[in-house]
Amino acid sequence: MAYSWTLLVILFSTKLSICGGDVGDFSPCLQFFYKSWPLKGLTGTPICQRYSNQYRFASLYSRPRRSAWFSAYVYSVPMGKRPSTSWKYEPQLAYPKANGNMALFPPGPLDVNVVESQAVDPDYINSSFSRGHLNPSLHHQQYDDRSSTFTLTNVVPQKAGSNDGPWETLEQTINKTLAAYCIGKAYIVTGIIPYKDQEHWINNRVAVPEYLWSAYCCPQFNNSLPPYLKSTFPTYAAIGRNDRNSTEEIVPVNKTAKKAFLGYDVKQMSLETLEMYLKQRFNTVVSVFYDSCNG
Repeated sequence: MAYSWTLLVILFSTKLSICGGDVGDFSPCLQFFYKSWPLKGLTGTPICQRYSNQYRFASLYSRPRRSAWFSAYVYSVPMGKRPSTSWKYEPQLAYPKANGNMALFPPGPLDVNVVESQAVDPDYINSSFSRGHLNPSLHHQQYDDRSSTFTLTNVVPQKAGSNDGPWETLEQTINKTLAAYCIGKAYIVTGIIPYKDQEHWINNRVAVPEYLWSAYCCPQFNNSLPPYLKSTFPTYAAIGRNDRNSTEEIVPVNKTAKKAFLGYDVKQMSLETLEMYLKQRFNTVVSVFYDSCNG
């Protein structure tokens, strides 16, 4: 059965500011959504992800799951190497009047309020899951934008066979495609699909998704697309397996894949097909982009 907290359609125009200026309301960071229109259909805690006093992207966070439903951002052609940075957390989830900037975990014992409100580093250590970025560092140009993605409110438990295999290939493919053919801004939303019948957890605290999904909207693009890319503009979507033992109704398994990546396949699809699968799993209509990104 679908979970009760996913059945309500969130109305982002209402006042949800129970936790300060950057947590509880998408109003300060609507620029990360196409036409300033956040995804409709999922409920949670909006976070305007702020780093070094600047908004970098947006996430819809699930307090019960201690992870995000999705992150939304604007793509930019990357430069430089992956940042070497420490993991961060969101102070306002623990303390409503805290500074709006994401913060590094301090040395010493963890704050009890932080531990209760969100995932922390020990949740992932020795868990057999990696920290899977929803908004990846790869899709950003500026160093601070890339560094800002290393917050635990932007990651989910992801198997290495997915994170280092087909899902990484998807991120690289999107990067190359948008860099080469997207003329204007490209808006990307990446999220998760929970298990249908029973949640899976790490450390009895952080919910594990069964699938990850991603979609982009690029309204202005080069008309001289090669034939194999014509179906990928203005929108493109994909779903990836995060459990090699999942059934194959959504994403079939490539039996010839390398052993480490076997069962972590990614299936490309239209935005319409993605939204169909989201509706089936969440038991509500989910709309990723305004007017399906129809310019």
